[in-house]
Amino acid sequence: MSAIEVKAKLKYEKCENRQQSNVSKSDLVFLIDNHSRNDAIKMDNLKKRRKRLVIFLIIVVLSLFSIVLFGRSLNSEEVCALSLSLTRKKLFNNDNHISNNNINNHNNSSSLNGKSTSSHLHLLLSYDDVLNDDIQNKFDINSNDVMVFLHIQKTGGTSFGKHLVRDLDLKRKCTCQRKKKRCYCFRPNRNENWLFSRYSTGWKCGLHADWTELISCVDQEFDKNEGETTKRRYFYITLLRSPIARYLSEYRHVQRGATWKNSRHFCLGRQATSEELPPCYTGDDWMDVTLDEFADCESNLAANRQTRMLADLALVNCYNKTGMSSEERDRIMLASAKRNLAAMSFFGLTEYQKISQYIFEETFNLRFAIPFEQHNSTLSMQAFESLTEAQQTKIKKINALDIELYDFAKELMFQRFKRLKAKDSDFNFHFSNLGNIRDKGSEFNWDTVMDNVN
Repeated sequence: MSAIEVKAKLKYEKCENRQQSNVSKSDLVFLIDNHSRNDAIKMDNLKKRRKRLVIFLIIVVLSLFSIVLFGRSLNSEEVCALSLSLTRKKLFNNDNHISNNNINNHNNSSSLNGKSTSSHLHLLLSYDDVLNDDIQNKFDINSNDVMVFLHIQKTGGTSFGKHLVRDLDLKRKCTCQRKKKRCYCFRPNRNENWLFSRYSTGWKCGLHADWTELISCVDQEFDKNEGETTKRRYFYITLLRSPIARYLSEYRHVQRGATWKNSRHFCLGRQATSEELPPCYTGDDWMDVTLDEFADCESNLAANRQTRMLADLALVNCYNKTGMSSEERDRIMLASAKRNLAAMSFFGLTEYQKISQYIFEETFNLRFAIPFEQHNSTLSMQAFESLTEAQQTKIKKINALDIELYDFAKELMFQRFKRLKAKDSDFNFHFSNLGNIRDKGSEFNWDTVMDNVN
């Protein structure tokens, strides 16, 4: 090979090596750039995931903070309305009687076997639900809404129950039967009851059924009566009366021979036993009982009747008083009664008939054809003042829960009245003309019928 050829070959190889070197560098740059882009994409995705996680955690923290802050700032009405929308398993404490931790411990205690009447709860509409601006929460007699009257003895419930079936201004009035003392209160568009009460459906859940009995019974009774399972909304209502006057009225009623021995006292699937509720008397009735005898019977349900009938008795193991001190039991019952009362769609007070009528009419947008009559309460006070000092002290002591419940109810009712009054631009006209409807209620009259038993 000549010197020229050797030189040319070396020059070619040198150029080829240089080209390969350039290609290798170019490939390396591409690989590096490509790897960097992949890392950048991964980092970007990671940042997005972290950002979403941070946003989610912020939302959770704010939600929890809002719940805590909201729960602390709510008044007693709103707390009860909120508890209904959840599960009713937590009680609220209006006067710092009982702490939330203490209540929750009782809800979960072994003595209660983890059971509560609230496990049978159907859809209840609270006062705040009904009074808010959502039209869907208003009582709709044409739909599947049902009004449930919890009738506590000697509170004026008999008169109020009659007003419900004969004096409401309805498109389709209740039709009443003289002999049966029963009315058919059907919806305007079909033959289904919109009212669950003594004079419309009868004592389907037992004689003077209490909150514990009604809450686990009403829906089943409607399904049985109508032959089908229907999703209904229930609007609970009740009346309360000044405890001392109510207690003395019940005493006089029993003294005349009345009894409620057919009451079932049903709780957590069974009736109270005779050991849990020992009878106060032998024979058919307790006629001519003295006031001292009446007050001395520890199992006499007349004492604190309103508290017991409004409380969820499953929270205190029903009528079984073992395993819990009387003080503890009383605190839980009172807190439960306050909660359930405040969460009802309506309650009235016997001593304030006109205000009660106004609150009912504004709450349900239903009008009574006649004004409610205010009975003189001075007679009850005179009867109480005629008692000995020892008797007065005794009656106050055994009705202490009812006295506190009534004070709570009175304050709450006037709060509601004030709220409704502020919303009513024609309040003076409406309030002064309660019951002034030309077409007075039904002609059926039970006023002359003595109600000696129920």
